[in-house]
Amino acid sequence: MSNDSIESIEIEMAILTRRITMLATEKKKAFDRSSYLLLQALATHGETGVKKLATILQLDISTISRQAALLEQKQLIRKIPNRIDKRSYYYQITKSGKKTLHAYKQKRMAFFSDLLADWSHKDRIKFSQLLEKFNQTAQEYYRKK
Repeated sequence: MSNDSIESIEIEMAILTRRITMLATEKKKAFDRSSYLLLQALATHGETGVKKLATILQLDISTISRQAALLEQKQLIRKIPNRIDKRSYYYQITKSGKKTLHAYKQKRMAFFSDLLADWSHKDRIKFSQLLEKFNQTAQEYYRKK
């Protein structure tokens, strides 16, 4: 890959990160990106322990615990005791958490629908595939480290 394309990707990723941050900091936001991703992981995977969440989200256990505690205070998730190992527990998304996640996701979907309204279906599919490939490559890169 040429340095020109690497430089272009680096700049475009910086711009993308800034624009996504702008979206997340709108006054209408329900919660921050980390809360969104944690709730999404619980909605997708069901009852999940801290270690597995840390692996899924590629974060350390203390970060997951801190983020989960905030969501627990807001009653968006709850702790479920581990029946086998009484010292550990699982997190589970609550009904309120599902409702909040759904509402926030609908706002995000509307934003991206509006943003990409002029794109062809083919371009949206291609972008989606390349973005997924990029994220998988990044995930593998950090797993190796």
